[in-house]
Order: sequence, then C-alpha cells, then structure tokens
Amino acid sequence: MPIRIPVPILAAGAAVLAFIGTVQPALAQSGKLSLIRDAETENIIRAYATPLFQAAGLNPDDVRIHLVNDRALNAFVAGGQRLFINTGLILQSAHSGQLIGVIAHEVGHISGGHLSKMEDEMRRASAQQILALILGGAAAVTTGRGDAGAAVMMGGASTAMRGFLAFTRTQESAADAAALQFLDQTRQSAQGLLEFMRVLEKQDPRTPDRQDPYLRTHPLSRERIEVMLQHVAASPYSAVPLSVTFENMHQRMKAKLYAFLNPLGHTLRQYPERDKSAIARYARAIAYYRVPQLDKALPLIDELIREHPDDPYFSELKGQMLFENGRVAEAVGPYQTAVRLLPDSGLLKADLARVQIESQDPALLEPAIANLNAALREDRAQPFYWRQLAIAHGRKGEMAESSLALAEEAMLLNRKNEARYHAGRAEQLLPRGSPGWLQAQDILESARERK
Repeated sequence: MPIRIPVPILAAGAAVLAFIGTVQPALAQSGKLSLIRDAETENIIRAYATPLFQAAGLNPDDVRIHLVNDRALNAFVAGGQRLFINTGLILQSAHSGQLIGVIAHEVGHISGGHLSKMEDEMRRASAQQILALILGGAAAVTTGRGDAGAAVMMGGASTAMRGFLAFTRTQESAADAAALQFLDQTRQSAQGLLEFMRVLEKQDPRTPDRQDPYLRTHPLSRERIEVMLQHVAASPYSAVPLSVTFENMHQRMKAKLYAFLNPLGHTLRQYPERDKSAIARYARAIAYYRVPQLDKALPLIDELIREHPDDPYFSELKGQMLFENGRVAEAVGPYQTAVRLLPDSGLLKADLARVQIESQDPALLEPAIANLNAALREDRAQPFYWRQLAIAHGRKGEMAESSLALAEEAMLLNRKNEARYHAGRAEQLLPRGSPGWLQAQDILESARERK
C-alpha cells in the first residue's frame, strides 16, 4: 500500500458519475480516477459494508470496493455494483458510525437500481435539451432574432435540468430511507449518518466551488435531515454504542492512510512520540519508512510484530519497507508470513509474487506463478497481475504462457493491436484445443470485435 492505479471510468457508468460521484474538473476531463490498493483498508470497508449488502439482498462478493486517492469528502456508486470511497471521506469521518452511515446510503442507491434509472433520466433530459436546441434554432431562423432563439433554448435546458434535479432529490431521499432500514436491520444506530448530514448542512450556504463533492452530487434538503431526526428519535437501535472492534479498526485505518498521504512532520504532530499506542506507533513506522528512515521505522514495526504476531498487516508493512528499499531477499519472509496469516487475500499474494520474482531466485518463480494465479481468480481485471505473470513465465522459458498473459494485459489496457499480436503468438505455440489455445482464441475474437 499504496499501489496507485489510474483507471478509466467505465463507459456504462461515466454519465452516472457526473451525478453520483466524480466532480473534480481534472478527473472529469481525463476520465480517470486515481485508485489505491491496500488489503487492510479494503477489508475494513468490506467488514463495515457486508452486513449492509446482506440486508439489501445483495451478494457481497458481487460488489467491488474501490479506494479513491482524493482528499475531498466523497463517495459514490458507479459502473454496476461498484462502491467508490474517497480517502478524504475516511480521514474526515470522526468514527466508524459516520462512514457506515454513508456506506448504507450508497448501498441504498445500488439496491434501488438508481444507476440504471439515472441513465434513463439523463437520456430523457438530454433529449429535452436537444429538442430545445432544435426549436431554438428554428425560432432564430423564422424571426431573424437570435435572442428569441436563445430564450427558447435556455428555457428548454432549464426545464430539463429542473426535472433532472428533482429526480436526483427523489433518489437521494429513497437512498436515505433504504439506509435507515438497513441500519435498523443490522441493529446499528443511524446517529452516524445523521451526524454526517449535519456536517454537510453546515456547507450548504457555501458557493458550489467551496463545497465538498458529496454535497454537490447528493442534493441535501432540510426534509432529509428531518426524516433522519425522526428515525433516530424512534429507532430502538439509536442508543446502540459503536462496535469496539469497528472503532479500533477505524482509528487504525485512519492512522495508516494519514501516514501514507501526509508528510512526516504532519504525522508526528498527529501521532507524537509520547503516544505509545499501537496505532500511533503504526503511523510513525509508516511515516519514517516513507522518508525513508528505516533505522527508525524497522524497530517500530518489529516491536509491533512481536506484540501482535498474528497480525498480517504488520508483516506486510515490514515486507514493503524492505522491498521498496532494495532489500528484496529480506522482504520475502515477511510477505510470506502475511499471506500465511491472511491466505484469502489475492492482493497480498500478488505482492508476495512480485517480491518472489524480483528476488532473482529461480526456485521462487513457480510459487510466484501460483500466487498470481490465485490473485487472478479473485480479480482478473488487474493488468499488473497479468504483467507479473508474463514476467514469471518468461523467466522460466514458458513463452506461450508469457505471451498469453501479455495478451490479457493488453486487452485490459485496450491495446488491441498488442493483444492480437501476443494472442496470435500464444496460439501458434500452444497445442491446438488446449485451454491456453482456447483462451488465445477468445482474446483474438474479442480484439477483433473492439476494432
């Protein structure tokens, strides 16, 4: 952590993102989000979200969770069952209940099918605007007065926008109602969601360019807050305290993100040397390693590992410290420990595989391939995994398998010519009718369809 992967927004969700999530001009223009990967943070968010997914009748395994490297307070759903959470939202949340409340609201959008409905509404709004433009153009030609045509066009666009915003307010209220229901079903207090809305309410008078994206993309109304107040007053779960386990996880997640995303001095002020808690030492270990000052970072992480030998993330961090500072052979052991303690994490297995490959030890190539295949079974849409698999097979002299992996990577990156080249090479080298040969055939067919 963090592995930063700028990824294109899926076309199916791009229009929806204009409403539900990404409003930063740079991101809107580039069509890309800066995502980070971290097994610990992703697992904490999933621990929060899984009961809510189940309450909504969703299969938790079908919902993908993404962390957006952005300081703005924001969260959104897009591209089907994909939940995006900004690091800024995590860092600005006072406690786990606030973040859980926001997640419950976003789950309400997913369960309500608001993405597909939003696309339909946007198409209707666009059709109204196009019609207004046509009528406006006709008026200008007929009267010879451009101002009359402009008035018609502005009126049509305004009508479409008013209708669209009314629709989004309806969807927000529906997502609120679903969130309150899910929180009750999971016997959690809605107080955190109410607190979060209070934070947004304070921003409401600000000009749009000074508001956090969440407020601009999730229209707030006094009625929404009143509904939550009434729910909190009536719900039998409003007085339920925060989960101690979730709260510990939350403060640790915040400390980790803070240390990774801020300069050393900021972290030392937030988590000073006099604070001997495990969370503060974790943050300082990260901050020192990033400088890098391994002479201070390694003793801290070694101390935490001795105190918590069953914690996979401390071992993972030690492996990362060593690997990123050129001590690759020493990094293998800590990463192996992390994978042993958390065997279901494809992300940790992919990180271990990378270290095994970079160790230059031929004996570790086969385990690296096994780890990458395990990671790909969990997530086949990671180009980096396929690239590493290609390297491992190539170093073993398995050129057909290497070409096949390169073809998969090229397809994910939408490099059709490269995909056809590598898939064609794999097709020639693999036995006709074998699974790999059939995989190459599928890639060639898909690459042709995308021409």
